[in-house]
Amino acid sequence: MATFQPVARSRDSPSRTSRRQRTRYVDRNTITVREYLDEWIEAHAVEIKPKTLADYRHIHDRYVKPHIGGLRLQAVRPSAITKLYRDLMAGGGKNGRPLSSRTVDYVHAVLRKAFRDAVQVDELLSSSPIEKAKRTRREAREPGTVWTTDQLKAFLMHSREHRLWAFFHVAAYTGARRGELLHLRWSDVDLDGKQFVIRGSASFIGGERVEGSTKSGRKRIVSLDEATMRVLRDQQRMQAADKLVVGPEWRGGGDYVFTTGWGEPVHPDTVSSLFPILIKRYNQAHAGGEQPHARLHDLRHIHATTLLLAGVPVHVVTARLGHADPSITLRVYAHVIRAAEASAAEVFAQAVGE
Repeated sequence: MATFQPVARSRDSPSRTSRRQRTRYVDRNTITVREYLDEWIEAHAVEIKPKTLADYRHIHDRYVKPHIGGLRLQAVRPSAITKLYRDLMAGGGKNGRPLSSRTVDYVHAVLRKAFRDAVQVDELLSSSPIEKAKRTRREAREPGTVWTTDQLKAFLMHSREHRLWAFFHVAAYTGARRGELLHLRWSDVDLDGKQFVIRGSASFIGGERVEGSTKSGRKRIVSLDEATMRVLRDQQRMQAADKLVVGPEWRGGGDYVFTTGWGEPVHPDTVSSLFPILIKRYNQAHAGGEQPHARLHDLRHIHATTLLLAGVPVHVVTARLGHADPSITLRVYAHVIRAAEASAAEVFAQAVGE
């Protein structure tokens, strides 16, 4: 029996009710996973951040369509989804390489959202097969255990000669995300008050720079130590010198804190790819004292771990990192909390005295 398929939210009212606006007839018994997800993703285009929307499309095009895109939506069973996860883990990556469990988790998250709407909003299914599918257990990798604070200090000292050194210092000493720092303007930096305001995030999608809100959707104030303030003042002076050298060819117009030598905002991939290069250079210069491999995002984890182990309250770390609520901080850094709890008895005994 043919019926209307709800395919898109009204741009004037992105509510769930408007998702049910009928735009064309389809047979609900024949709509495929590919067709439903194509329309479901477009229906969210006015609601979610451009980067998230691009991620949804990539997940669908790269991992869902080739495997289960042709299945009828109503014919999908939990076993089919379990097989999808297993196939992706075995050879879903580039050139048939195994796909990371983290990416499979993301595929699961997108499918769970889409099929939940197919049940609750679009009323195409009575229940979601995603909820009963089985995933391979993800290998636990506790963040913040890559470098010690001494290793971080040694890396930053060795990297001082690079023009983007200030970016890595500020990232490590504030715990801010890559996109947040690349969005930062000088107008957001209070050099006298020793703080800056994180108002948004920058990313590149389809070759174009896109700026939006922070991950939590809220701005936050981050306090700064004296050393980081000196780094930012040096950055400001370097930028002013660059502008004098370039002259009329200066391309800066956005008041960005971190720019290229021509004044343009730094591309996110630049700092991410530079980070391992600087680690390699450090290791070549320090035989026998090599730094373990780390990602740029690990600077954020080191910052959070150091604060928690130093006894900074969880809610303060949550606010500093820009997590939506303390439960996220507790979940991500549970191993750090456990380590702090182990010494709690001795801390109390020492405070009271013998």
